[in-house]
Amino acid sequence: MTTATTARPAVHPTVILMRIRTLHTWLGMLIAPTVLFMAVTGILQIYNFHEARPGYTPPPLLEKLGRLHKDQVFAPDHHGPPPGLHPLAAGPKGAPDADAGPPPGEARHGPKPAVAWLKAVLTAVGAGLVVSTLLGLWMGLRDRAARGLNLVLLLVGIVVPAALAAMTG
Repeated sequence: MTTATTARPAVHPTVILMRIRTLHTWLGMLIAPTVLFMAVTGILQIYNFHEARPGYTPPPLLEKLGRLHKDQVFAPDHHGPPPGLHPLAAGPKGAPDADAGPPPGEARHGPKPAVAWLKAVLTAVGAGLVVSTLLGLWMGLRDRAARGLNLVLLLVGIVVPAALAAMTG
């Protein structure tokens, strides 16, 4: 008894690569707006531009964007100290002892050099992510054959997270 098996024709590696590139483009167009948001707000958070401290009150938008990045809520933090008041100056509740020393990673006269270098590296990585994502968007929108679908995916990637963020505030 002989059994006949039908052999499926092998898919050429070039076709597989083309399919992977197409999927990569679709996913990239969909998530690019969120990647850009997280990279930019992450850079701002490295330097605490979203947090109040003595002599600095963040613009309300930066405060909201920082909160959205960290807590997934697009609203200012109403549970912390009043705007412009540093959390350490909030009062006796949890106030550190004046002789307790600087926070971890900071020397008496500023951050340790390793902290400054790490911030610089993380800023460069965030900036690289922004540039790389923008280049990917440019490449995806340059493809005339797929421009319509890519634009729709990009718009969905903008509208859906923005609408959900608006519902959290």
